[in-house]
Amino acid sequence: MRETQAADEHVLLSVPSRARILDLVRSAAEPLTAADLARELDIHVTTVRFHLDQLEQADLVLKAPVPSGGRGRPRIGYRAGALDLGQVREQMIDALAEALADRGSRDRSLAAGRRWADRLPEPQGEPAAAVTEVFAQLGFAPDRDGSTIDLHRCPFGDAARRTPEVVCRVHLGLAQGLATRAARARTSAAPRVGLVPFAGPDLCVLTIDGPGADTSVDTGGRPA
Repeated sequence: MRETQAADEHVLLSVPSRARILDLVRSAAEPLTAADLARELDIHVTTVRFHLDQLEQADLVLKAPVPSGGRGRPRIGYRAGALDLGQVREQMIDALAEALADRGSRDRSLAAGRRWADRLPEPQGEPAAAVTEVFAQLGFAPDRDGSTIDLHRCPFGDAARRTPEVVCRVHLGLAQGLATRAARARTSAAPRVGLVPFAGPDLCVLTIDGPGADTSVDTGGRPA
């Protein structure tokens, strides 16, 4: 249900002017009227009202009275609706990823992913199967073929596109950590794990094969 709502909101805000209206309403200290927004964005007030109706139906904005400063009925303004916790989480992830990227922390990101793996329950099965199972639980929609795991969905897709050197390396570290723990449970050497982000539309590819040390992130020219 939450994924459906998030997808609907993404479609709703794919219209730039509508997204800008929502940004202005959220950043305003007081409710804004359609006329206020029309002046700020230099678009027709009728267009603004249409977008506000769409945003109100999605509970992204709420109507609020604006004192007229004199007699008569108050004007109708708009304030931000309740923040979606999923959206807040994504904003926090973006902020953290950007902060790490600014500090050039490729190795830190990899280590963070491995620590994440250590906090998860003991992986079950051989390394590729264990990684596939956990990534499925995390929402990556994996499809495994032998030692290759296609990831058809990234729960952190927007952040990954902006800062692959952080987010993608965290995911690589996670896969490494899970594979190493699974191999250790079977008293075998840690496998080699690789990741190709953005190998295609809505596709990243993990490879888990052979014992070996690390691992790489191949981004097709994009640093990770």
